[in-house]
Amino acid sequence: MRKWTVFILLTFTVNFSLIAEEGMWIPVLLQQFNIKQMQDMGLKLTAEDIYSINHSSLKDAIVQFGGGCTAEIVSPNGLILTNHHCGLGSIQRLSSPQHDYLADGFWANSFGEELPCPGLTVTLLIRMEEVTGKVLQNVTDEMPEFQRMQIIRQNITVIEKEAITGTSYEAKTRSFYYGNQYYLFITEVFKDIRLVGAPPSGIGQFGGDTDNWMWPRHGGDFSVFRIYVNSNNHPAEYSKDNIPYQPKKFLPISLKGYQKGDFTFVFGYPGSTREYLTSFGVDLIANQENPIRINLRQQRLDIINKAMNESKQVRIQYTSKHQGIANGWKKMIGETNGIKKINAIEKKKTFEKKFQDWADSLYATRHPVSLPVRQAGGIQHQSYNTLLNEFTLTYTNFKPIDVASIYLTEAGMGIEIVRFADGFAELVKKSKDKKTKPEDISKSLQKLKSTARGFYKDYQLAIDRQVFEAMLKEMMEKMDAKFLPKVCQEIEKKYHRNYTLITKNYFDHSFLSDSAKLFRFLSTYKVSKFKKLEKDLLYNFSESIYIRYTKDVNPQTRKFNSEIDSLQRIYMAGQMEMGKRRFYPDANSTLRIAYGNVDGFRAADAVSYNYFTTSKGILEKEDPTIYDYTVHPKLKKLFTDRDFGSYGDKDGSLHIAFTATNHTTGGNSGSPVLDANGYLLGLNFDRNWEGTMSDLMYDPDLCRNITLDIRYCLFIIDKFAGAQRLINEMKIIN
Repeated sequence: MRKWTVFILLTFTVNFSLIAEEGMWIPVLLQQFNIKQMQDMGLKLTAEDIYSINHSSLKDAIVQFGGGCTAEIVSPNGLILTNHHCGLGSIQRLSSPQHDYLADGFWANSFGEELPCPGLTVTLLIRMEEVTGKVLQNVTDEMPEFQRMQIIRQNITVIEKEAITGTSYEAKTRSFYYGNQYYLFITEVFKDIRLVGAPPSGIGQFGGDTDNWMWPRHGGDFSVFRIYVNSNNHPAEYSKDNIPYQPKKFLPISLKGYQKGDFTFVFGYPGSTREYLTSFGVDLIANQENPIRINLRQQRLDIINKAMNESKQVRIQYTSKHQGIANGWKKMIGETNGIKKINAIEKKKTFEKKFQDWADSLYATRHPVSLPVRQAGGIQHQSYNTLLNEFTLTYTNFKPIDVASIYLTEAGMGIEIVRFADGFAELVKKSKDKKTKPEDISKSLQKLKSTARGFYKDYQLAIDRQVFEAMLKEMMEKMDAKFLPKVCQEIEKKYHRNYTLITKNYFDHSFLSDSAKLFRFLSTYKVSKFKKLEKDLLYNFSESIYIRYTKDVNPQTRKFNSEIDSLQRIYMAGQMEMGKRRFYPDANSTLRIAYGNVDGFRAADAVSYNYFTTSKGILEKEDPTIYDYTVHPKLKKLFTDRDFGSYGDKDGSLHIAFTATNHTTGGNSGSPVLDANGYLLGLNFDRNWEGTMSDLMYDPDLCRNITLDIRYCLFIIDKFAGAQRLINEMKIIN
């Protein structure tokens, strides 16, 4: 297996000349594979300046925010910047009709006014190292997949335990190249994070869903938090005695701006890409999965949008939920369109034809003695030339299971009360078990009460009833009958698809839809009352969906995914052996570098976009009748008076956002976009809609990352919010 690791590195070297802006690269390997090209493109730093375990480097200023975004440290007092949409959940939870931080914004005037965010964490990478040889110790090519994974898991457990013994750090081992390579990540997790500042949503989310994933953009998508630690500068749970974190490194901020062609790089935690999927996989996503999900989410969004437009309270309650649904919905639309626009599936097929020809030639010259036997897809492969046929068969059999899984998760579990009701299954299970101790029941009840308080705080029954009716109809009329939950079969017999009547009866005759009844039930609960839960219509509906999914559909989904992954592992190895293309690892929520140049793009025939936007565009988009396009009077006056302070560009305008060719994905939200000196130029917050297929196939002509200009961020903090104390904390390069 050590030989295989060396082979992968050699493949990188052979194909280095093919690397352009595409790719999300491993920081620890910059010196070997990227730094020369980065410097040739304009970078003024060394690889050690970016990533080092021997001295402070840029990596010490980059944190994973909340598990799904990126943030950067910008002051010696642990001040961090991320996107507004990344901090939105925390801002929403801290908001109320009396203190509407979503609509009005929030700015702490002192350390003491900064608001704790329970449950929010940020994670700092201490170091990373390749551990492929250790992970694959005692693994052989010919062993069955389940045995392979069992040994790998055992090896990883030992590796991680040894790595952090005697420390307060955490350890995770991640797979790269579909299990052909492994890296160990040692991290430090900070648990006392406080909200420092956030612009009103009218600034932070200007343009709303209409502008999401689109260019040109004019949103001030940022929020400000701070890391707090104990007196030893170590992570600690929240305490009023905690103090601001003193980092090893924080990012200087540049006010110099940028020009077309300038070198930039993104340092962050991209979530997930699948650049090396076969044409079968891309076809499944574009022509089966995305259309179903888009339709189901569209219906939910239509219902929520109407309610949010009619009520301020609903807008506060559902802003974060709405964003969670809408972000993926619009991305999937753009991704599907992009796949078709660049002919991604046909391009994959063309490559697969070349791969098959190469594999056939390899088989003819080496067969049979020199070819290793590999297990994948449940069968043994003694050559790469059988892989594509096996992919065809596996995906064909997987498709009906995949459809059922999507309907159960997107439609069935897309109903809020369904997800909430499933939380009571553990109480039922414990109540039926005569060995359960009274204190265990008590703990479950306390947990459910806490969950229920959070659920009802941001729940609108009228919305969920409409969603229930719409999603039930989709399942009943679109799903293969053999995959329908049992409750749907019973509904068919009793109600004959009268969805309005079904919804009325289920909600009217369930105590789960009434918070007062639910809390009375929990407060007077005895183990014998589990029968009341089992008879409750909404609980019964929920469990029928979850049982069908967890007992029947999901095991088959996992089985097929395992088969596809094992085939993909060998296919990845084959591609690398074949060579003739670049190979960076798919994103997997680990720290990565992407680099490129500031540039606009040509979206379609006769449609070309400049690489930056200005405050002029905000005034042009202003529409007081539409919530997402309302401009705050104070902001409008600053714009019309051209009171830009030191944050205006040398062209006389106030820049809002810019585009570049950096390869990014979900998880890169909030990532710093840095200039050639490693100074902060802005916060990555999106991709252009035409380029969202970059998770599956990157196109250098179409794919652009969208960045909030740091000067607009500082302008809002300083000129709009008057929070000069925050400006004074930062190191600003004029």
